[in-house]
Amino acid sequence: MTRPTMLVAFSGQGGSAAGWYQAGFDVFCVDTDPKALVRNPFPSARAEAVEYIGNEGHRFDVIEAGPVCKAYSKTARIWDAGHPEQIPDTRKALANTGRPYVIENVEEALPELIEPVMLCGQSFGLRTYRHRLFESNMPLSSPRSAVMQLNPESCGFVHRYPLAKMGRPVSAGRFYHAVGNFSGVELVRSDLGVAWMNRDGINQCIPPAYTRYLGSQILEYLRWLP
Repeated sequence: MTRPTMLVAFSGQGGSAAGWYQAGFDVFCVDTDPKALVRNPFPSARAEAVEYIGNEGHRFDVIEAGPVCKAYSKTARIWDAGHPEQIPDTRKALANTGRPYVIENVEEALPELIEPVMLCGQSFGLRTYRHRLFESNMPLSSPRSAVMQLNPESCGFVHRYPLAKMGRPVSAGRFYHAVGNFSGVELVRSDLGVAWMNRDGINQCIPPAYTRYLGSQILEYLRWLP
């Protein structure tokens, strides 16, 4: 049986791509960072993501795009960084392809996204919360309870474990927050299932468990398309 194709734009070192592949897609990645693509284990091209979507997106069955999130991150607001907000241009390019698509971003980007679902690492048995939002023109659901779906700013789970302090070892009973100069790279690689990534890749990584979970829903959706 032929596997459907997935274009992963803004792919980084291939975290989300790994999940799509595990779910049953053949993936092709696009990013502008050659250092990220060297570590990305999937077929890839160095290109500007929105432009590539506009020129080549129609060739794929589904497209996932994670526009640069620094414009929405807490760190960017603290330092008043002038990062461009790429979600509107990305959405326009995706819509113009006529293909099913997913837009991923951080929880601070909620006002820019249309009816996204939120995923949390705790619900997948990971030792990190790492909330991420996923907007789509397909019906997607999260593991949250039906009651919590009424509050898009909540992942729907009680956060049971405290976070290890930045730069400190991650002791038993604590979760890690893999951003910046975090400690325990080997632990995080093992927990997320991204053995090929370095610290820079992990900083931006979408846990493969997230896209593997969404991928199973999308495959079911594709079966009903004409």
